Amino acid sequence: MSGGLFDLSGKVALVTGGNSGLGLGFARGIAKQGGDVVIWGRSEEKNAAAVEELQSLGVRASARPVDVSSEEDVSAGFNALIGEYGRIDTVIANAGMPPNTRSILTTSSEDYHTLLNTNMHGAFYTLQKAAQLMVERAEAGEPGGSLVFCGSLSIFQGVPGIAPYAAAKGGISAALRCMAVELGQHGIRANTIAPGYIKTGFSGGRQDGSEQPEEEWNDIDQIFAGKAALRRPGFAVDFEGIAAYLASDAASFHTGDTIVIDGASLIHI
Repeated sequence: MSGGLFDLSGKVALVTGGNSGLGLGFARGIAKQGGDVVIWGRSEEKNAAAVEELQSLGVRASARPVDVSSEEDVSAGFNALIGEYGRIDTVIANAGMPPNTRSILTTSSEDYHTLLNTNMHGAFYTLQKAAQLMVERAEAGEPGGSLVFCGSLSIFQGVPGIAPYAAAKGGISAALRCMAVELGQHGIRANTIAPGYIKTGFSGGRQDGSEQPEEEWNDIDQIFAGKAALRRPGFAVDFEGIAAYLASDAASFHTGDTIVIDGASLIHI
């Protein structure tokens, strides 16, 4: 833990979908700077493992199985969080499902709504409820708070076959900019993180999210590494710092932004 520029002692963060992969990377970054962390995830087994790891960093950590597509579940989750920790300082809306379609021509309304229920509506419920709690605290004399959404490069790029996924990412990213403007008077910041290709456990990444040598990359990793100026895929460890920064007072004037972390793949020719 650190008492330096990004010190998060006394702060409480929620990371949805935070029991593995990129979400757990966000949670690790916050915990390493002394912030307490709450994880929402559907897998009890993964939740327990994530909590054990975060607690080993010397902070309070807990988890709850929350279905973010349910507004009632989200509300109950926040009530439990406030009951246990007494406050919420940072929320990272990271929970979501991967693209579930292959072509706009064959996408069914069921597939479309299933994805949006989690990736768009679930993120909105989470961020809205967090904002309400932060405004209540601001009106009681303690302004501040950080709302963060995990987007993707599909906010900027046209990718065949994943229109519903891109719609959710682009839609909430736009909503975050509106939140930044509306909530700034309360000292509440709102930003989007847009990751490039990240090698996680789903693609053979290490459980601890650390960087892996090239001999451990698969064919897909190699393809995306070739698209990045840094010539490698991203790893969960690459996102620990941005989570700690956005949760900290060091980012107190940083809001309304979409922060691209992709090894320069978006601009690489």
